[in-house]
Amino acid sequence: MYRNYFKTAFRNLWKHKAFSFINIMGLTVGMTACFLIFLYVRFELTYDAFNTKADRIYRVVTDIKTPSEVLKASGPAWAVPPNMKDEFPEVEAFVRISNQDMLVRKGDIKFQEENAAFADSAFFQVFDIRLLQGDPKKVLNDQMSVVLSETAAKKYFGKNNPVGQTLLFTNDGIPATVKGVMEDMPENSQVRADILVSMSTLTGRFNPGLDGQWGNYGSSAYILLKPHTNAKALEAKLPAFIKKRNGKEEQQSQMYATLLLEPLREVYLYSTRGGSGNINNVYIFSIIAIFILLIACINFINLTTARSTERAKEVGIRKVAGAGKPQLIRQFIGESVIICLISFLLTLGLAALLLPLFNQLAGKQVSEGIFSNRQYIGLLFLAAVAIGLLAGIYPALVLSSFKPIIVLKGRFATGVRGLLLRKGLVVAQFSISIALIIGTIIVYRQMNFMRSRDLGFNKDQTVILSTDGDQGKDAFKEALKSIPSVKAVSLSSSAPGTGNPAAYSEIENKKGDLQVANLDLYFVDFDYIPLYNIKLAAGRAFSRDFLTDTTQAMIMNETAVKLFGYSSPEEAVGRRFKQWGREGKIIGVIKDFHFRSLQQDIKPLTMRIEPGGCNLASVKIAAGNVPATLAAIESKWKSTMPNRPYSYQFLDDLFDRQYRAEERFGKLFLNFAVLAIFISCLGLLGLAAYSTMQRTKEIGVRKVMGASVPSIVNLLSKEFLKLVVISFFIAAPAAWYFMTQWLHDFAYRTPITWWIFAVAGIAALVIALTTISFQAIKAALTNPVKSLRSE
Repeated sequence: MYRNYFKTAFRNLWKHKAFSFINIMGLTVGMTACFLIFLYVRFELTYDAFNTKADRIYRVVTDIKTPSEVLKASGPAWAVPPNMKDEFPEVEAFVRISNQDMLVRKGDIKFQEENAAFADSAFFQVFDIRLLQGDPKKVLNDQMSVVLSETAAKKYFGKNNPVGQTLLFTNDGIPATVKGVMEDMPENSQVRADILVSMSTLTGRFNPGLDGQWGNYGSSAYILLKPHTNAKALEAKLPAFIKKRNGKEEQQSQMYATLLLEPLREVYLYSTRGGSGNINNVYIFSIIAIFILLIACINFINLTTARSTERAKEVGIRKVAGAGKPQLIRQFIGESVIICLISFLLTLGLAALLLPLFNQLAGKQVSEGIFSNRQYIGLLFLAAVAIGLLAGIYPALVLSSFKPIIVLKGRFATGVRGLLLRKGLVVAQFSISIALIIGTIIVYRQMNFMRSRDLGFNKDQTVILSTDGDQGKDAFKEALKSIPSVKAVSLSSSAPGTGNPAAYSEIENKKGDLQVANLDLYFVDFDYIPLYNIKLAAGRAFSRDFLTDTTQAMIMNETAVKLFGYSSPEEAVGRRFKQWGREGKIIGVIKDFHFRSLQQDIKPLTMRIEPGGCNLASVKIAAGNVPATLAAIESKWKSTMPNRPYSYQFLDDLFDRQYRAEERFGKLFLNFAVLAIFISCLGLLGLAAYSTMQRTKEIGVRKVMGASVPSIVNLLSKEFLKLVVISFFIAAPAAWYFMTQWLHDFAYRTPITWWIFAVAGIAALVIALTTISFQAIKAALTNPVKSLRSE
C-alpha cells in the first residue's frame, strides 16, 4: 500500500512539473532563509553560554548621580571589585578587564595590538577560556605576565613554544614574559582579546595606586558569586558598602554611586550600557523567519487546493474501489511530506552554499558550517516533516471529502469556501510582503539619514593616526607641514567617533555657584577647531596669542551651556571652571556637533589645551593624489617614530563604523524581504497559471467574439490586483507601528512620510502585475481555435 502511495506521489509530481517546481522551490527558499535566520538568532541568544558558571557571573555597573544628571557607567570604580571581594563572603572571585591598544614588539615584528587587555589573575577561574599551556591559577599573578591566544602565539613565535619567551611592550620596550597560551576566545563572547596582560602590571607598575581609586572609572568588572547566592540580596547591601568605604569622598565631590549587578547572559542583548547586541533585532529576524516560512506554506496550501478539481476524479475512483477517507488523508499528507523532504535535501545544499555569504552579511562567524552543529540538521529535518504534516492537513481533508458520485459525473466545481480561503491566503502573503517593503525603505532611509546629516564638523579627507604617546609625535606633526598636499595637522586626545574620557568638573552655573558634573573632555591643540571647521557660538577659540590658554582656558559646547542653566552661549563666556587639577575661565562656546553616534543625543562636551594628553593625529589632506600623500605621510612617520608600526584610517570610515551593526541589519532585512516577495510571487504565478488554465475555453470564446489582448489581460489580472490592494490596507498600519518602535532606538531619526507607503503599494502592484501578466499575456495571445479544442 505505502509503495503505491509513493508511486502515485512521484507520478503526480512528475506529471505537473511546473506546479511541483513552484511548490518545491518556494519551500526550499523559505526553509533555507528560516534555517539561516535560526543560526543567526541562536548565535545571538547564546552569547557567553559557553561559560559553565554563567548563571553565577555578574557584571558590576554604576549609576553616578551628580547635581546635573545621572550617568550610567558600564563598570565600577577601580577600587570597587577588590573591596567587594574583601567585604562580602558571597563573592568568590572578581575580574577587572581593561581593553587597551598596546605596542608589542619581538625583534623586527611589531604590532599596535588593538585586541589586547589587562585582566586580573582570576580571569581563568571566572571564564571558561581553556589554557593550552600554563597554570590557570598562576599565569596572570605576576607583573609583566602575558597570556597569548593561539593566533597571537603563531603571529609572534610561529611554530616555536612561546612560554617563557619575552615580548617588548610600549615605546620603552618593557620586557614581559609569556606565561601561557589560551585557545582563541569564542566569537560569541563579550570578553575578547588575543593578548592578556596581568592587571598588576597596570595597577602596580604603569599606574600605581589605581586599586585604591573610588572616583576613577576605566574598566569592566565581573564577579563570580558562590553557589546559591541571591544576587538581588547582595545588590541590596551595596549602598551601605559604598557609604562605608567612600561616603565622605562622595559628599565632597557631590557624586553618588549606586552599584548594580547585571547577569552575564543578559548583558549583550539587554544592557543599555555597552551591550553591543540588540534584542529587538533578534525579535524582528525571528518574526521575518516565521513570515517567510508561513508564506511558503501558504503557497503549498493554495496551489494544492487550487488543483483539487484535477484530482477529483482520482479521488472518486479510489473511493469507488474501496479506499476510505483515512487512507486518502494518509496518501495526500504523505505527498506533502515527500515534497517537504525533497525541499529539506535542497535546503541543506543551498544553505551550505550561502552560509559564507550570510556570515559576511552578518559581520560575524554565525556558523563555521551547517554540519558543525548536527543537532541543528536534526531540527531542520523535524521542521520539514512538521511543515509537511501541517501544510498537508487542509488539502488532504478537502481532497478526501469529495463525493464520488458527483465528481465521476463531472459536475464537481470548487466551492465558495475554497475560493475565499485561497484569496485570504494571497492577502496574507502580500500583506507580509508589503510590510517588509515598507520596513526596508524605512531602514535604508534611516541609514542614509545618519550618513547625510550635517554633523556640525568637516570629516572629509581627514586621516587619523594614533601615536600612542610616542615621544616623536611633535616632530611628526612638524614634519607633515612640509608636505604640500597636507592642508592642516592637529594633535588631540580624541576625534569625532573615536570615544573620549569623562572628567569630574565644577562649572560656575547661572546662579554663580560651582556646579558638579561629569563632562566629556577633549584634549586638543590650537589647530583642532580650525581643522575640523567647528563653528563658534560665542567667545573665541584657543589662540597662541594668549599664553594662559594652555593652562587656564576651557571651551564648551551649547549642550553644556544649557546644562548649567544659561539661556544663551554668551552668558557662559568668562565663567569659572575646575577640572582635573586645572582652574580657569570659559573663553568660548562652540556650536553642538555630533562627536558620537546619531543613535545618541549630543552630550555636554568640554575642550582644553593639554599637550601631554594629545596622542591622536588628525591630518587634513588635499583631494588630489591621495596614494602619494599617504606614502609621504608614511615616510615622515618612519623617520620620526621608527619603533611604531604605521597605521592610519580615514575619519569618515572611522565615523561610519559606528553604524556597521545597523548597516548589516539593513542588508539582512533587505535580503530576507526580497526572498519573501520572491516566494509570494512564486505562489501568485502558480495561482495565475492555474486560473488561466481553468478559463482556457472562456478566453477562446471571448477572443472569437472580438475581445482584445489588453481586455483579456485585464480580465485575468484585476481579481488578483484587488487582493493586493486589500493587502496594502492591512500591511500599512502594521508596518507603521512596528517601524516607529524600531526608530525609537535612534536619538535622531528620519520621519515616516506618506510617500513611503505609496511607493511600497505601487511596488507591490507592479510586482504582482508583472507576475500575473506573464501568464495572462500568454493566454491572451493563444490561438482561440486551440483554446476551444482544449476542453
